[in-house]
Amino acid sequence: MKISEIQEVLKDLEVEELKKQIDLLKEDTRSGVIKLIHQYEKKIIHYQKEHDEWALKCSFDEVFHENRYALVGIDEVGRGPLAGPVVAVAVILPHHAYLPGVKDSKKLSELQREALYTKIQETALAIGIGVVDSQTIDSINILQATFEAMRMALEDLAYPYDILCVDGDKAIPEIDEKQHAVIAGDDKSASIGAASIIAKVTRDRMMKAYAKEYPMYDWESNKGYGSHKHYEAIRAFGITPLHRKSFLKNEGIF
Repeated sequence: MKISEIQEVLKDLEVEELKKQIDLLKEDTRSGVIKLIHQYEKKIIHYQKEHDEWALKCSFDEVFHENRYALVGIDEVGRGPLAGPVVAVAVILPHHAYLPGVKDSKKLSELQREALYTKIQETALAIGIGVVDSQTIDSINILQATFEAMRMALEDLAYPYDILCVDGDKAIPEIDEKQHAVIAGDDKSASIGAASIIAKVTRDRMMKAYAKEYPMYDWESNKGYGSHKHYEAIRAFGITPLHRKSFLKNEGIF
C-alpha cells in the first residue's frame, strides 16, 4: 500500500484496532511508514491517558452513587466577569457513561469543549441549566446569585435524583438532598466535569450573542471578563444593562 493509503486507513480506526494495525506496520521499514507509526503511537498514548483519567473520574462518582443512586454533578461559570450572567448546570450521567476527555472546561480548547458538549448532550440522562442576570447579581451579590443559579439548574432537571456533588467548598443552601462539596470537582468527578463543560459552552454562546448587540466591548473574545480592551471600552462608551455595577464599583470605574 502507498503511505497515503495507509494513513487513510489508520485515521478513522478505534484504539484497539489501531494498535493491531500499528503492530502489523512495524515490519514495514519505509521512512514514511515509520513516521506514521510514531505519529499514531502518540495518538494511542493520548487516548489511553484520556481513558485512564475518565475511569478515575467515574470511580470518584461511584463512591457516592454506588451504582444505585442518581448523582447530580453541579458546576457554574461566570462568577468573575464584569458583564453577563452567572450560569450553573446540573448533569446526571448514566453509570455506564463513557466520555473520555471530560475535565475542567478551562483546560480545554473551544473546539474540544464544543465537541464534548455534543457528546454530553447525547449521553446524559438529564441536564438542567440555571441563569442569573447581572441585575440580580448586583442585588443579592455573586455568591447568592451562584446559589440561585444552581437551584434553578436543579429545578430544570426534570429527573429524580438522590445525591449532589457540587464543585467548590460550599454546599447549596435550601436544598434537602444530601450534598458533597468537592474542591476542584471539575477535575475529579465525571458528572461535575460534564456540568463544567455544558456551563462554559452555554455562557460563551450567550456572550457571543450579546457581543453582536454591543460589539465595542469585545465580548466574543473576553466573554465579559476584565480584559484591557473591555476596560477601555467601558471608559470610552460607558456601561450596558449587562454590566455588573457592583463589580465595577469594586474596580473604581462606576
